[in-house]
Amino acid sequence: MKYRSIVVGLLLLILPPTWAATGTWTSVTTGGNIVYTISESLSPVKDFSGNNLTVVYLENLAIRKIGGNTNATDVAWLLSQGYRVIELDYANHVNAVTPKINDDIIAINDALALTFCGLANCSKYRSWVLFEGYRIARDVPYFKDNPTIYNYSTSYTVGDSLRMDIIYPANSAETVPVVLSFSYSNSYFGAANNNQRLNLGNTLSQFNDSFLEGAPANGIAWAIADHPKYCDWGGGKPTGGANKTYGAYETNPDAAQKVKSAVRTLRALGTQMGLSGKIGIFGFSRGSTAGSMAVGDRSVTDFENAGFNIGTADDVQVAALGSGVFDYNQIVKDEESDVGNLRTNCPLGWGPLASNYEKWRTMGSYYLAETSASAPTIFFYNTSDALYYQDQIKHFKAKLDSLGVHTSTVINYGTGHAVPQTRDSLAKVYTFFNQYLTPPSVATALHLPEHKDLPLKLSPNPATDKVQLSFSLSKAGSVQISLYTLSGIKMYKTEKSYKHAGVQIDAISLAELNLPHGIYYVKVDSDGMQGINKFVIE
Repeated sequence: MKYRSIVVGLLLLILPPTWAATGTWTSVTTGGNIVYTISESLSPVKDFSGNNLTVVYLENLAIRKIGGNTNATDVAWLLSQGYRVIELDYANHVNAVTPKINDDIIAINDALALTFCGLANCSKYRSWVLFEGYRIARDVPYFKDNPTIYNYSTSYTVGDSLRMDIIYPANSAETVPVVLSFSYSNSYFGAANNNQRLNLGNTLSQFNDSFLEGAPANGIAWAIADHPKYCDWGGGKPTGGANKTYGAYETNPDAAQKVKSAVRTLRALGTQMGLSGKIGIFGFSRGSTAGSMAVGDRSVTDFENAGFNIGTADDVQVAALGSGVFDYNQIVKDEESDVGNLRTNCPLGWGPLASNYEKWRTMGSYYLAETSASAPTIFFYNTSDALYYQDQIKHFKAKLDSLGVHTSTVINYGTGHAVPQTRDSLAKVYTFFNQYLTPPSVATALHLPEHKDLPLKLSPNPATDKVQLSFSLSKAGSVQISLYTLSGIKMYKTEKSYKHAGVQIDAISLAELNLPHGIYYVKVDSDGMQGINKFVIE
């Protein structure tokens, strides 16, 4: 593979201009035009619909590059794997950082579904946004499906391998954590239909989702797996069950076995990919219902001893869960249409709730959260979403809180059934993940000099509701006060004027900012002088 990559790289230098194209693309993040370069693979790989597998490669960003290869080396490798590569050169623009870069990720995915950089034949569901220094391991098997669980078709007698894509730093001198998501809805079965985990009519833009692909801007790799429920929605039946028994919902032990196997597989393979072994879960909608199976700490033999890499740890360190179903016993509380379907279908597989309460109880992730060793979880939803989703989140959060598990919530970042996409909401979720995944810092804009020009003291440290600043000015004037996360995300900024020189006392209200626990930096700038200090929020 090494020699093939070298040959491909050399060929790219001598190929005629028709094999590469350049132009400019209008960036939301920078507010201007940035240069793109399109390179076609000598052996292009197509998706099920005949469109090109495409990688949009973001380079020369304003963050520290984790991968150790040159961009030319990594682009040549991607081409050798059959990808079309579209390089976007940000020329180290100051805005090419988290979470501002997520604006462009959303815009790119929206364009890929139609026309991007003049190309209308990019795959709508097999295209990825990669940060410089990262590569992709595509279609990695993580579980072999059991067709008798769903028994959807008499022709489906041999289960398919469920798979995942893993985006990892290439040739990195330091390890990074990874966040794993389960697709919203890939429900294809049979050899001709597999590997369509993002086939929703377009790519990761179905809900303007950018959290996964934006994770490397926070020093975090990412992976996305086939949805555990492996048959058409609204179809399929378990052996002995009725038609549509498993329509539009997951069940144990099948789903939990697959989720646990995915976590184990990712952890086992991660040692070869520069991953640290710390894993977070990101889930939304049906993917949230599935991903939530990894949050709890209850050990169930049927879950632990099925699938791949048995014996490898299957715990996760943190989770972000959007609207989903976590406790099926709760579905009797609301009258909305989706819940009506569940109330009709669940009894087909489990019997009536009144006489099978214990069986129903064991089906959801709520049951799997047993002690404070469950994963810290940040929930997100809009109050304009379905009421039963809101009820499910509040119910699950209350249980985790009662166990002493750290939780947080992001509410009303948009409307309806949607994921966080605003800079503020994304920053809060990334900050929560950073606390428990401890990624290497990729920030370059925040420097910590050995000798600070402007001495800055912070108290109390650790802090809870507010932190007090103490610094000395040589003369009266304006001062800029900023607060950053450990990864360099700016969470607060203000400018104040002081009428006299000498010691100044000020404070930042942490309660108003609603910041998660973790390590933060405060920076004070005044008349060319700068003071930086760090503190902990308990």
